[in-house]
Amino acid sequence: MAPRLTLLLAGATGLVGRSVLVQALSDARIARIVAPTRRPLGRDVAAGGPDRPALDNPLVDFDHLPDDPRIWATDVAVCVLGTTIARAGSQEAFRRVDHDYVRDVARLTRRHGARAFALTSAMGANPRSRIFYNRVKGEAEESVSGCGFPSLTIVRPGLIGGVREESRPLEFAAQRFVGALGRILPRRYRINPAPVIARALLDAALRGRPGTHVIGSEALAQASDGCRQT
Repeated sequence: MAPRLTLLLAGATGLVGRSVLVQALSDARIARIVAPTRRPLGRDVAAGGPDRPALDNPLVDFDHLPDDPRIWATDVAVCVLGTTIARAGSQEAFRRVDHDYVRDVARLTRRHGARAFALTSAMGANPRSRIFYNRVKGEAEESVSGCGFPSLTIVRPGLIGGVREESRPLEFAAQRFVGALGRILPRRYRINPAPVIARALLDAALRGRPGTHVIGSEALAQASDGCRQT
């Protein structure tokens, strides 16, 4: 039997991050989860059990991350950090979260020995894009790629499906519209449910296939269709 792994999860309080955490807590391949957050995770999530991985929830300031091996010395990492320009308040603040925080987490986990990294990005990510959002996402991918992980997986969902804690009216309206069209749309433009994205990230990190791999929205939609048929 392969040894159980230690997983670093950055972004555990977000929509996709919560789903990664729930799935990780029931994954027999994982011995320990380290989930650094700004605020404590809920007691219902943090509650352990004899057959569940241990969960550490260090509280950190992502603007000043400590170089602490007790946090970053893990086998593999999943990063689902992200926000919106509206919530961040400015393009500069958005870039700090979606690029700088992501870059810093990648650097620290690699420095302390993580060999596999799975990152959630976005459809259309391109460091040379004229669209600010897509450009920042592409720059984040470039920064993580430069860290030298033996295994790197970038997941690029389209519209993410699920219920968020914070209100995003435009995203909600888009989900209603795209959801109504159903399978009429090409796969790459369909809603990608948060649990499907989470499963792709978690499996990629734990399997740790050598090289760099990209999972696009079409592949996520195909995986979602497969889940509905089983």
